[in-house]
Formats: sequence, C-alpha cells, structure tokens
Amino acid sequence: MSGRDPLISAGWLKEHLASPDVSVLDATWVPPFLKDRPNGKACYQSGHIPGASYFDIDDISDAESGLKHMLPPANVFAAKISALGVSNASRVVVYDSNSFFASARAWWMFRAMGHEQVYVLDGGLAAWQAVGGTLETEPNIPKPQSFTATLRPELVRDQTAMRDHIGQADVKILDARAQGRFDGTSPEPRPDLPSGHMPGSYCVPATALLSDTGTMLSKAELEPILGPFVESQIVTSCGSGVSAPVISLALARAGNWDAALYDGSWSEWAADANNPIATAS
Repeated sequence: MSGRDPLISAGWLKEHLASPDVSVLDATWVPPFLKDRPNGKACYQSGHIPGASYFDIDDISDAESGLKHMLPPANVFAAKISALGVSNASRVVVYDSNSFFASARAWWMFRAMGHEQVYVLDGGLAAWQAVGGTLETEPNIPKPQSFTATLRPELVRDQTAMRDHIGQADVKILDARAQGRFDGTSPEPRPDLPSGHMPGSYCVPATALLSDTGTMLSKAELEPILGPFVESQIVTSCGSGVSAPVISLALARAGNWDAALYDGSWSEWAADANNPIATAS
C-alpha cells in the first residue's frame, strides 16, 4: 500500500484482509432514477467482501440539508464511522460494485474529515472476484470503535464560494457529467433541472478516467486528460456530488491531492434561477 497512490489492488487486499487495522467498507450506491437496478444496500446484501460493512452515503449525510447525501457535520460523521468499527488508526479500504460510484465519494468524505489512511479498491468488487476473492451475504456486525473527525474546509465548496470562483476565474472547475449534459444537448436525469454547465468549467467525464476493465487509468494514462490541470487549484463538480470525487481520486493518483469538491454540484446550482448556466450553443 503506497501512501502516494489513493488506490490499492485486489491482490493487496486479499493478502491483508485479515489485518486487524484494515477496515473494509462497501460504498455501493445506485442513483434512484435508475429504476431497473437494486439499490446499494441490496447490492451489498447480495454479496460483499468478507468482513465489509456497508457505507451508506444517504445515511452518512447532513440531515438538515435540502439536498441528498451532503457531507454531514464532523460529529455526525464521527459517530457513524465509529459505529462501522473504524478508528483513527484504521487503514480504510472502500469499494463498490458500480464502477467507483460511490467509493470515490466515501474516500473523499474520509479525507474531508481529516482521515488520510483511506484507499479505494481499484476495480471494485469485480476486481476482488477476479483474483479469487470470496463473497459473503451475511451483514457484518462491527464492534464500535472511537473515531474523531476534523473537517478540512479547504476540500469543500458551497454555492456562495462557487459564485465567487466563477466571478474571479481563480480556479479550474472540472465537471464529471457526460458531455451532452455539460453541453446542454442532453437532458438531466433529474427532470426538473436544465442541462448545461457553470461558466468557465471544463467537461471531464468520470467514465473517461476508467479503463475498459473498470479499473482507474494509470498515472501515465491520465496525463493526456488531467495533465493541463494537475498544477492548478481545482474544484470538481457533477450532478449531485457523487461522481465528481472520481475526478478528485484520479487527480490524487496524478499528483494533485488538494482538489476541492462542490458538494451541492449541479443539483444545487441549476435549481437556483439566479445562477448563470452556459451551454455549447
């Protein structure tokens, strides 16, 4: 496990799964508008890595926010993570069965709460099975631990900050949504929202950062995509704050660990008629 790569291999996890300081979390999440797929908890229950607990981004969230799965206050995050059997001494490995959706989100949440020993399983559950890893269906019942969280505000942006950034053009905004949604030529999956993008932002679809086998591109392979941004101050965005961390994860692999996330993302920005929206036309 390298401290300078945010991803670990399935082979490494298989070798170290029994280590007492390794905590594995299944963060599978399925957008509610995908009606033909079971939700994340059902995916977990149908088969997960032995000993893994379920990290629910809708539960580990800010209950006072009008938006879904927003980053909770530090004390709430700490209580939820303690209940999952994770301590500040834990090496946390998060994975999902939906192509980094939302293991990268969980990874970012841990880092935003001051925990650096957190990694994403490259290739997720499919990679685990490909190396002969077994699955279990019984839910893990962890022994609660003591976890303390300290918010790192430099890794989070709100709507007010984004308005300031756009006005000052002082950051690079990378949008993880598909090109059509970014351009305004394809509809948003949330029918009450227009498509388009924040003025001055760049389209970097999360899917472009992944290989055909579902693993993340290597540092060398990411260079043509992220090279122009690695040395910049960056804020990532997406539809609702779930796929944007895939860009943050790839940036960390490429060498930039300081990208912030606009947590409300397009769900918040486009819902406010006072916010400017750009399109390709």
